[in-house]
Amino acid sequence: MNHTYVVIMAGGVGTRFWPFSRNNNPKQFHDVLGTGQSLLQQTASRFEGVCPLENIYIVTSTEYYDLVKQQLPFLSDDQILLEPNRRNTAPCIAYACYKIANRDPKANVVVAPADHIILKEDVFREKISIALTAAQNDDILLTLGIQPTRPDTGYGYIQFLAEEGLTQKVKTFTEKPQLEIAVKFLESGDFVWNAGIFVWSVQAIKKAFAEYLPEVAEVFEAGENDYYTEQEKEFIEKAYMLCKNISIDFGIMEKAHNVYVVLSDLGWSDLGTWKSLYDVSEKDEQQNVTEGKLLLYGTNQCIIKTPKDKLVVVQGLEGYIIAENDGVLMICKIEEEQKVRDFVADAKLLGNQFI
Repeated sequence: MNHTYVVIMAGGVGTRFWPFSRNNNPKQFHDVLGTGQSLLQQTASRFEGVCPLENIYIVTSTEYYDLVKQQLPFLSDDQILLEPNRRNTAPCIAYACYKIANRDPKANVVVAPADHIILKEDVFREKISIALTAAQNDDILLTLGIQPTRPDTGYGYIQFLAEEGLTQKVKTFTEKPQLEIAVKFLESGDFVWNAGIFVWSVQAIKKAFAEYLPEVAEVFEAGENDYYTEQEKEFIEKAYMLCKNISIDFGIMEKAHNVYVVLSDLGWSDLGTWKSLYDVSEKDEQQNVTEGKLLLYGTNQCIIKTPKDKLVVVQGLEGYIIAENDGVLMICKIEEEQKVRDFVADAKLLGNQFI
């Protein structure tokens, strides 16, 4: 039996990618890079050779069942875990890991978000293999750490203790630091970005839940007789009512003493914002990233994504996001893209069809 499993988290809304990412069709289900595959499909195919298809599990929101089924038709219903409410990553990961452990107590699990870009896929599989070997042999929790290329304040940072070997012991986690602190992290050389990609055995993560989030452990242990049965849906609806909103980083990884990092240079981006898409995309001579039917005049360093059936003329803009999708047009300075969340909140007041 192959004891390697992959859990892909695909339940987020991706608000910062509005109006492209919407409640009824968030960014993980879009072909963001124009490759012919959605981000979810790219993520699943990235694990080809890592585990058999029947060992890939998707955790998503109830309303995205059809989208997941349509994009990954090889999945059985047992492999699509539907969350009735969004409760952040700790309950999401607990649900998947307790369910997998119920079927295979010797399972080793890779947990990955559905909406990240990894350009060096061969290197990625090599690093995952290193982490799986370590997880199989020891009671440890592993994460991939990305070599930082700039003092980015939008990422979490992991400080590690430089040691001989393929894995490094984690010393501290720091969530989204101020710029001057991020600069010092880079100068020190012993900090990496937290990619939010985790590897562990189901026994190690269950032990960690029992120690650091006992109330979550108790909730999902109670489903032992319901997983893989018709009762699972009813059990999960009750279970999520009992779960608080908490991330795996805050709930476990920042507290545990057996956390290790595999240092990785993967061509990675979490693709969380329009700017991150701009950074990883091919640009024309004017440093624009474009998709649509466009006439551009004196326009530089913009990202423009508009419907192909509409001619869009842009003149004299520099450093802007121009995005149109499903009845919403947004024009916003790239450097002020953090305001997108405010736009979404205000658009909601005008009607749910806009979000």
